[in-house]
Amino acid sequence: MGRGKVVLERIENKINRQVTFSKRRNGLLKKAYELSVLCDAEVALIIFSSRGKVSEFGSNTSVPETLEKYWQHRYSSQFNNIAEDDTQTLYQEILRLKAKYESLQRSQRHLLGEELETLTVKELYKIEKQLDRALSQARQKKTQLLLERTEELRKRELELEDQNKQLKSQLELEQCFQAAQGLGDPNMEAGNEYNMPPSQANHPLQQPSIPMGYHQFIPQERVTEARVNRGANKRTAGWL
Repeated sequence: MGRGKVVLERIENKINRQVTFSKRRNGLLKKAYELSVLCDAEVALIIFSSRGKVSEFGSNTSVPETLEKYWQHRYSSQFNNIAEDDTQTLYQEILRLKAKYESLQRSQRHLLGEELETLTVKELYKIEKQLDRALSQARQKKTQLLLERTEELRKRELELEDQNKQLKSQLELEQCFQAAQGLGDPNMEAGNEYNMPPSQANHPLQQPSIPMGYHQFIPQERVTEARVNRGANKRTAGWL
């Protein structure tokens, strides 16, 4: 009779599990050594038991150096794959943008009235609609800008009118103030006494000439004083 098929499942018995682990670990380490010798391969083997005990094998170099070499190879492979994917994506994006640029250039030439010979009636009608829509939008924008400019000028005109009114009011007030100072200044009347010609200023005893028909004003007090003095002189003369 042949051997029955071994069922791969966890061994519940601790002793049997430990014995089986030791046998298979030694066999695995032996197989790794044979593989490195027979095939001249770089083999690194790390085994952890259920209790945390580590067993390792390195063929040519130490296990850490083999692991570092493994990680470098893995990262470089991933980078190369990513670079190839990025290159392919960028190439497709360039082709798409190039096609879009050529389409826009062709549309611009059509809108300028160039290369219309190959277009159909439907395409020409579409271009006409685009031009009408663009013209309408341009007119609306121009009208809006003109209205805004007109409103700004109107506001500026109102501001200038207000400033003009304020300046006019200030000017009128200054004129009224100067006129009031000219009428109420006492130096204006007394200034005639000091504004005499030099000939009269040098001769204080010289009386100013009085024009014909001029009646000099004499105060009442001086008239009364003159009468009293005249009466006193008469009485003194009679006594003498």
